[in-house]
Amino acid sequence: MENTRKFYIDGEWVDPIGTDTLDVVNPATEQTIATIALGDEKDVDRAVMAARRAFDSFGSTTRADRIALLCRIIEGYERRVNDLASTITQEMGAPHSLATTAQAPSGLVHLNAALAALREFDFEEEIGTTTVVHEPVGVCAFITPWNWPVNQIAAKVAPALAAGCTMVVKPSEVAPLNAIVFAEILHEAGVPAGVFNLVHGDGPTVGAALSMHPEIDMVSFTGSTRAGIEVARNAAGTVKRVAQELGGKSANIVLDDADFDDVITRDVLGVVVNSGQSCNAGSRILIPSDRMEDAIAIAKAAVETCVVGPPDAAGTTVGPLVSQAQFDKVQRLIRTGIDEGGTLVAGGVDRPAGLFTGYYVQPTVFADVTNDMTIAREEIFGPVMMLIAYQDEADAIRIANDTPYGLSGMVSSSDPQRARNVARKLRTGMVHLNGAPLAFDAPFGGYRQSGNGREFGRFGLMEFLEAKAIFGDNAG
Repeated sequence: MENTRKFYIDGEWVDPIGTDTLDVVNPATEQTIATIALGDEKDVDRAVMAARRAFDSFGSTTRADRIALLCRIIEGYERRVNDLASTITQEMGAPHSLATTAQAPSGLVHLNAALAALREFDFEEEIGTTTVVHEPVGVCAFITPWNWPVNQIAAKVAPALAAGCTMVVKPSEVAPLNAIVFAEILHEAGVPAGVFNLVHGDGPTVGAALSMHPEIDMVSFTGSTRAGIEVARNAAGTVKRVAQELGGKSANIVLDDADFDDVITRDVLGVVVNSGQSCNAGSRILIPSDRMEDAIAIAKAAVETCVVGPPDAAGTTVGPLVSQAQFDKVQRLIRTGIDEGGTLVAGGVDRPAGLFTGYYVQPTVFADVTNDMTIAREEIFGPVMMLIAYQDEADAIRIANDTPYGLSGMVSSSDPQRARNVARKLRTGMVHLNGAPLAFDAPFGGYRQSGNGREFGRFGLMEFLEAKAIFGDNAG
C-alpha cells in the first residue's frame, strides 16, 4: 500500500515532520504488514491550519455543491469497497464474510444517510420575527477507533462534509490502513484541498494535540470511556464542543414469554460478531431465574456452532482479537470471572484448540453471574457474555439500569407492547426490540458514561451545526 509513511494534508500526501514510526500487525498471523508514520504536534498544527484556511470557502458552499461532492465520494467508495474490506481483514482480523458484508459497506451506508439528510434538512427557519440559521460548527477533529474502523470514520466525516465543516482525522494507530484508502477515495472525488486531512498517531500525542488545539472548534471521539475523559479534559481549556461515543455494557432482557431457543441463539451469536469487539454488544443477558437451566443449554449449543479461525478461511465466523493488548485484557477478565465465582458454560481462558498463532479467544459464556461481579461491570470487548438471573420484570429493569453505562439495550417478548413498555424504562440511548437491527437514519449514542451527542443521519448532521438567531430579520 502506498502512502503509509505519509499524511494527507491540504490536498496532498506529504512527508511527516517527525521521524517516529509504528508497525501495523496482522492479528491473525502476528506479522507486520505495514509501517506507518506517527505524527507530532507540528504535524497536527500543519493539518489544523490547512483545515482552518479551507473553512472560509467550504463553509460557504451551497447545499447543491455538497450534494454533488457526496455523490462523487459515494461513487468512488463503491469502486473501492473491496479494497477496504480486504484491508480491514488484514489489519484488524474481521472475517472475510463480515468485512465484505458489514465492515466495509457500513461506510457507504453513512455516506448515503448523510446525503439523504443533507437533501432534506432545513438550514433556515422562522420563529416570529427571528430567523434561525444553522451554520457549520467549523474545524473538527475526529479521533476514531479500530473495532469498526471505516464505519466510525464515515459516521463522522460524511455528516461533517454535509454540514460544510472541515476536518482533521486521527484514525486508530492499531488499524490505520483503511483510513488511507478512505483518504484516497476523497482525493479522487475532488474534495477541496484542506477540507479533509489525515494524520496518524497515538492518543497521548496526536489525539491530545488535536483536542487542545485552539483552532479546532469541535472534537468528535469514539473509543473507551477512560480515553474519552482525557479528550474532554484536554478540550476544556478552549471550551470547544465535544461529542463522544464511548463504552457500553448493554443488557439484553429476555422476558419469560419469549421464544428462548430463537432469542438466546440469535443474541449469543450476535455478541460474538466482530469477535465481541462492539461497544453496543448485549453481553449481559438477563434470564428469568426459573428458566436459567434452559438458557444455559441453549447458549452453550449456540456458542459451539461458532467457527474460530483465520479470517480469510472459508467458514470462519469468529476471527482474532485486534492486538496482543486486547487479547491479554480479555484473558485477564475471563480469569477474573472464574475467580469471582462465575461458572463457565462454554469457552474459557487460552486460545481455541489448534490455534497457536494469532490473538484468538474462545467464545465464552458465564452463568451464575451477579451484577456486582467485575465481568458484569467492565466492558470486556471480546466474545464473552454472561447469563444473569432476575426475579421479575421490575428486577430485570433494575439490573439493566444498574451500570455506569447507557449505550444500548435489548428486549425480547412475544408481546410487542410489553417489550415496548420495558424499553421505555431502560436508561440507554438505544433499545432493540425483538432483534430489530440498527437503523442508520436514527440516532446512535448513549447516556451517562457511554457518551454524549448522537451520530447517524439527520441527528449526526445536527451535531456539526451551530444555531444562529438573527433577531428582527422578519420584522417586515
